[in-house]
Amino acid sequence: MHETDRTAGRRRGATIIDVARVADVAVGTVSRYLNGETVRRSNREQIERAIQELGYRRNAAAASIRTDLTHMIGFLVPTFDEFHARMLEHLANSVRSTGRALLTYCHGGDPRVVAEALDFFAAQRVDALIMDGTAEVYDRVDDLIEHDVPIIFYNNDVRGLAADRVMVENHRASYRLISHLIDLGHTRIGMLMGDPRNSSGIERLAGYEQALRDRSIVVDASLAVRGNWRMDGGYEATKRLMSLESPPTAIFSANYGMAVGALSWLKENGRHVPDDISLASFDDVAIFRLYEAGITAVAQPVAGIAEKITDILVERLTESSSGATRSIVLECDIILRGSTRRIT
Repeated sequence: MHETDRTAGRRRGATIIDVARVADVAVGTVSRYLNGETVRRSNREQIERAIQELGYRRNAAAASIRTDLTHMIGFLVPTFDEFHARMLEHLANSVRSTGRALLTYCHGGDPRVVAEALDFFAAQRVDALIMDGTAEVYDRVDDLIEHDVPIIFYNNDVRGLAADRVMVENHRASYRLISHLIDLGHTRIGMLMGDPRNSSGIERLAGYEQALRDRSIVVDASLAVRGNWRMDGGYEATKRLMSLESPPTAIFSANYGMAVGALSWLKENGRHVPDDISLASFDDVAIFRLYEAGITAVAQPVAGIAEKITDILVERLTESSSGATRSIVLECDIILRGSTRRIT
């Protein structure tokens, strides 16, 4: 994990997260203790020892400012696919453990609905907003920040906003997976791209291209086809790739939905994985383990993302919300299965 705190170089006091780490309890447990709520005796004693050890001092002035908390947290999500549904499950559990509730709004990728959702969250007076970034509503999100609503981006960033971020190593994970395919002898590797307006789509494509260049393989623009994260997009993109005069010997999908679309086209057209073509995907989902060959995939640490978001959330709402923004990047695992084979 790589974590950047823009206050680096300045000594900072202990935070609620430090107390939770030393006390070996959840951040939510520390939050309840500090707010005078009941916690187990053993936890209370551990927290008190940690507070004494760290010299923790609650920012009483900052705490007194936020007396109008609703204990509702907004969660703005583009779709309830496998990744975002798992994120919702983990976030709901971790946020609930802090005594707060998650208020969810799905926008389906429509900027107008995103704007409506932001208005809805503002009307509900949410204490903070967690969202998959979308640049179309930059000004509206900036307005929320100006009104002291903490924003936490995950999955996709919107650069230039004073928000916290919890992301994964999109570039490096894609680079590692493409390098694995090259090590197996593949030089014509197709890619099913996501939306190029999304930071995750940009970074995964960049990792794919960098891996090719570093191994002296010419980047062929015809081998990277846009599928827009969707199953039908992955289906059509695979059709285009396999219709090339010199089709790829391996395909890398930037998410699991497009990979499922690729599998559908390959099955309909009598192509077998990995005998006829190798396939790998960003995102690891249960169906990949059930597929006969098993699909090689990048596994995102969804539970870890939710945990880090909740840690930041509690710190923002328990401590002063005016501190420097944080940017956290979590590592991914590469899960090797039977869908990729060596070129002989």
